[in-house]
Amino acid sequence: MKATEILRQAASEMNDRVASRDQADGERSMKRTVAAFNAIYGTKLTEVQGWQFMAVLKIVRGAQGAYREDDFTDQTAYSALAGECAYYVKTEGEHPRDI
Repeated sequence: MKATEILRQAASEMNDRVASRDQADGERSMKRTVAAFNAIYGTKLTEVQGWQFMAVLKIVRGAQGAYREDDFTDQTAYSALAGECAYYVKTEGEHPRDI
């Protein structure tokens, strides 16, 4: 599988998630997830860190056991979501979906 195919597959899966379980503007579960985690454990994990955590999880999974394509497509998608979130935090102070 070529890198461009992994990118296309990650985008395709992200679009599928929009249709099946997320809001119209895409994957939006991490903000609520880190808020719940922080409330339970008294931590200050950010939304960007939540996406990065998921990417690292997929890196670790990809480094052990048999090859699974979804380890790499999910890692790509999580990295893109972290990048999107970080961009808005840096340039606008918050993500438009938070307004």
